[in-house]
Amino acid sequence: MSLALALGRRGFGRTWPNPSVGCVIVRDGQIVGRGRTGDGGRPHAEIVALKQAGTHAEGATAYVTLEPCSHFGKTPPCSQALIKAGIDRVVGAMDDRDPRVNGQGFEMLRKAGVKVVTGIAREEAEEDHRGFFNRLLKNRPFVTLKMATSFDGRIATASGKSQWITAPPARRVVHAFRARHDAVMIGGRTARKDNPMLNVRDLGIDHKTVRVIVSRKLDMPENSALAESIKELPLWLCHGPDAPEERLQRWVALGAKLIPCRLKAQMIDLVHAMQGLAEHGLTRVFCEGGGTLAASLIGAHCVDELIGFNAGLLIGAEGQPSIGTLGIENLSEAPNFKLKSVQKIGPDIMHVWQSQTHFI
Repeated sequence: MSLALALGRRGFGRTWPNPSVGCVIVRDGQIVGRGRTGDGGRPHAEIVALKQAGTHAEGATAYVTLEPCSHFGKTPPCSQALIKAGIDRVVGAMDDRDPRVNGQGFEMLRKAGVKVVTGIAREEAEEDHRGFFNRLLKNRPFVTLKMATSFDGRIATASGKSQWITAPPARRVVHAFRARHDAVMIGGRTARKDNPMLNVRDLGIDHKTVRVIVSRKLDMPENSALAESIKELPLWLCHGPDAPEERLQRWVALGAKLIPCRLKAQMIDLVHAMQGLAEHGLTRVFCEGGGTLAASLIGAHCVDELIGFNAGLLIGAEGQPSIGTLGIENLSEAPNFKLKSVQKIGPDIMHVWQSQTHFI
């Protein structure tokens, strides 16, 4: 199962809207087939592993990180394929909470005489499939909020200078995080100020991350790095109902996808924006700020994971804070996250925190 989980993780950021599942087929103590969900969500991991196993699948055991599907979609169900191949036993990490499956895949196998064992490495599988379940059951993607700050929690000097607070090793890790998510998201102000590309670099991999910009009126330059790279990397724009029509038309002509959003307190309603991203298939979103967008996401209870990179420099109170106004008067009102891990990355510190209520 550990190998199946590792295989599934290789597909993070590549298989949306489907989960990235891993499958390993073992016969007589030997691995005869292995696979993960293909890029774009097809083929499913079980089909890849069965094809590799061939006739060796008969009488074998299949280890899968998520319950095999039982419904007819674009392809026949994986449970049926396992039965047809003569698999003797299926070891599953957890049930698929998709209402179209939800135990029916395992039941189909049992009725066909296949031995079924479930719950192996369940916690790890829940962690891996949390984006898929978020989209299904919360109607929004799993959101990771990343902040790179000085020791005193600033993301830039008073004049806006921010390159670079953290060292190259930390920035390289950030690109690895981008590659493990379906999309990278920033606010319109950050897009205007930094003119970022938001791609995955310096890892030796080809990963077409969706770039998401949250900008109420789309008041961003159309000769930016984001605009000029639309043909290579998708650009999705979450905008308000008052975005000028001529701007909407120009961004569409450039090739951007527009996601109209409601307003709340004169700002884009982030709950509605996240619903829009989920409806377009996204399961895992990596948000890189700025402070206003970070505060809005936190205030909307849309942040599932925090990743902080802290450098050993001090900027002072005049610097720009990593998170905008939250309107909190009492500590009891403050959002609370649980520490998951702490790691030294070059000269900097990376710490990962999880929402206390992110599991469904």
